[in-house]
Amino acid sequence: GSGKSTLLTVLAGLLKPSTGEVTVAGMQLGKNGGAGLDGWRGRHIGFVPQRLHLVAALNVRDNLRLAQSLAGLARDDARIETALSRLGVAALAAKKPHQLSVGEAQRVAIARAILNRAPLILADEPTSALDDASCNAALDLLLDAATEAGSTLVVATHDQRIQSRFAHRLDLKTGVVT
Repeated sequence: GSGKSTLLTVLAGLLKPSTGEVTVAGMQLGKNGGAGLDGWRGRHIGFVPQRLHLVAALNVRDNLRLAQSLAGLARDDARIETALSRLGVAALAAKKPHQLSVGEAQRVAIARAILNRAPLILADEPTSALDDASCNAALDLLLDAATEAGSTLVVATHDQRIQSRFAHRLDLKTGVVT
């Protein structure tokens, strides 16, 4: 109800603001659309949505390969395997999305978001369906991936377990930065 999902969706260029302009990584999002914006998004935005949009007809590994392909990047199976391993879901690489638990699918979506080393990683409740150990592993990977790629990481969450891991926090309801 505070607008966090809407904010991330606008920053990802998936939703246009009703007024004003949004520029992310040099791209005016409202003035561009279609395949050009999709390709730009694939190279510049890593996105973990609340509803984890994995392609049902593809297995986990191929969903991640698709993310690389749509961004115009070369296939990097080693990077895919590393991300899946770090999230504890490497054994699920041949499974289809409907065969995954919500938490497993969430970890696959995190792997997809960090895969292309995007300059901006947006994560909407990335740990909400994860147990404590998986939550820590997922957050470690997001933070490490952002550091390694020099990316900006924006996480929208109510998850009290992870809020203390961020140096800068903005409460959208109060506007208070801590």
